[in-house]
Amino acid sequence: MARVAWLGLGVMGYPMAGHLKVRGGHEVVVYNRSPAKAEKWQKEFGGTVAATPAEAARGCDAVFSCVGNDDDLRSVTTGSDGAFQSMAAGSLFIDHTTASAKAARELAADAEQRGFHFLDCPVSGGQAGAENGVLTVMAGGEEAAFKKAEPLISCFARAVRLMGPSGSGQLAKMCNQIAIAGLVQGLAESIHFAECAGLDVTALIETISKGAAQSWQMENRWKTMHGRKFDFGFAVDWMRKDLAICFDEAASNGADLSVAKIVDGFYREVQSLGGSRWDTSSLIARLKPKT
Repeated sequence: MARVAWLGLGVMGYPMAGHLKVRGGHEVVVYNRSPAKAEKWQKEFGGTVAATPAEAARGCDAVFSCVGNDDDLRSVTTGSDGAFQSMAAGSLFIDHTTASAKAARELAADAEQRGFHFLDCPVSGGQAGAENGVLTVMAGGEEAAFKKAEPLISCFARAVRLMGPSGSGQLAKMCNQIAIAGLVQGLAESIHFAECAGLDVTALIETISKGAAQSWQMENRWKTMHGRKFDFGFAVDWMRKDLAICFDEAASNGADLSVAKIVDGFYREVQSLGGSRWDTSSLIARLKPKT
């Protein structure tokens, strides 16, 4: 059993921290920007609530974070009350935020100077994956630190892999989001085409999902897309944030993200329809049904 801290109890972090406590049996200290959420978590799972990230991290073997973006991550790490101010030598900082590779590399270098380890470990699997403890985790950092972190991460993940040095986890997550953008748009257009053609969409999906068109998005999102119900997953605002990170990285590495940029424009249209908090399958909302 380890003593661990968890910083950030959003829709992903809340259940992930819970799995560390329940499945892993670890001693968990939590911090959240809004204290009420931390108190709710404590009532559900036990553990301890801390007033600041630095307080949460003090005396811990590992500190986890799952926050919104680069600025939030820097706030809970190197801010005046950040976890880096109190972490012990040899301990681990494991970040599950989807952030930039640049931020990951900067924080890894800072952590090394302070005598502990930083791993960038973004996740895939969405809210359902977090709640069910079956996330996929892509890690960047030193192999020795990763091996120490892997048993802890496995409390809420079914697949964990070291992708390379610091920043590699974030680069892998960018690849994940680029692939999803194209998949969801393709599925939206396929369902839209079937509706316009007068096909039985249920029969169609039951058939083509057994062939080369099969994907997680098809299996898990076709019904809600067909029903125009968009409150089942990752929000459009967050997807556009992630794609912006991809475009920034591509500007420096020379990658051509032509399709991803088109889909990002479609997500902008969804936002204009009032869909900022709809899930990413809402791409179909901009495709008008046959009249």
